[in-house]
Amino acid sequence: MTKHLIAIAFCTLAIVGCKDSNKDMEITEDPVVSTFYFIRHAEKDRTNPENKDPELNQDGLMRAIRWAEVFDPIELDAVYSTNYERTSMTAAPTSVKKDIPIKYYDPRSVDIEAFKTSNERLNVLVVGHSNTTPDFVNKMLGTSKYDSMDDTDNSSLFIVRIIDGEATDIRLRMD
Repeated sequence: MTKHLIAIAFCTLAIVGCKDSNKDMEITEDPVVSTFYFIRHAEKDRTNPENKDPELNQDGLMRAIRWAEVFDPIELDAVYSTNYERTSMTAAPTSVKKDIPIKYYDPRSVDIEAFKTSNERLNVLVVGHSNTTPDFVNKMLGTSKYDSMDDTDNSSLFIVRIIDGEATDIRLRMD
């Protein structure tokens, strides 16, 4: 019986000792960080109220160029836009400056989990609309935090950062 107790004690010490020595050998992985920048399209041409797909007006073209300057120091990996003139034209200066092709998405059919997974560890710009941008941000956060944007708000920047599955956000105005 004593031999069995000594054997059990020895095995227990060996296992505990191995666990402690493994702590020193554990490899810590870098956190999985994904950053998403959401903007609404720049100012659109409102001269023809019947036009459902207007281009940007002069102020909008200037804002699109300013957005490219804002994103210049950021290493972007992808640029997404809805398939409308105003959103494409807003994304274009950044896309050209970064030499990244625009990927088109339909905000009504985006699979949020698939979008997060396919853009894991990336820095992503997403250009949308006054209603789709806050909705997309809310879906990324998993909560209804933001309402639709005012129709004159072309300067909000939403930043969603997901670190190891935990999302944080901030909303800035880039006037």
